[in-house]
Amino acid sequence: MASVLAIVHGLVAVALLGAITHQALATWAPAGAKPGSFFARFRAVKSDAFANAFVLLYALTAALGAIVYLDFKVDIAPDLERDGHWLALGCLDLKEDFVAIGLGLLPAYWVSWRRSQTQAPDLSRSVLTSLFAFIVWWSFLVGHVMVNIMGFGA
Repeated sequence: MASVLAIVHGLVAVALLGAITHQALATWAPAGAKPGSFFARFRAVKSDAFANAFVLLYALTAALGAIVYLDFKVDIAPDLERDGHWLALGCLDLKEDFVAIGLGLLPAYWVSWRRSQTQAPDLSRSVLTSLFAFIVWWSFLVGHVMVNIMGFGA
């Protein structure tokens, strides 16, 4: 069952990664980009449309990760410790901290995207989106490396 949950966790994480990456690129894309250019296409999609989806995906990914984490800590972490993978375990600890910080910032993120859009760029919205992009990318890459080190459910 843990393997199935880990796969579902990974699939939801990929959707989360796509949503926040698209939103971050659209947020930071230049407003005066040439029509039809790479950044103009990102700006064509309303970035606030991703806010609700992102909040749901982030919470779901964190919940699935918390469920899978117990099996990881009991079955896999002792082997990683025995084999001396301290850097990987340290990166995983940072991942846990970043995700927890993200959960605390999720309401601020949601509120910043629910406010009415103005012509002027909103710095708080851009910074929060960039912070979440970092958290999600860090978590995805560290999770992927951890699975590649020892596998999961073996």
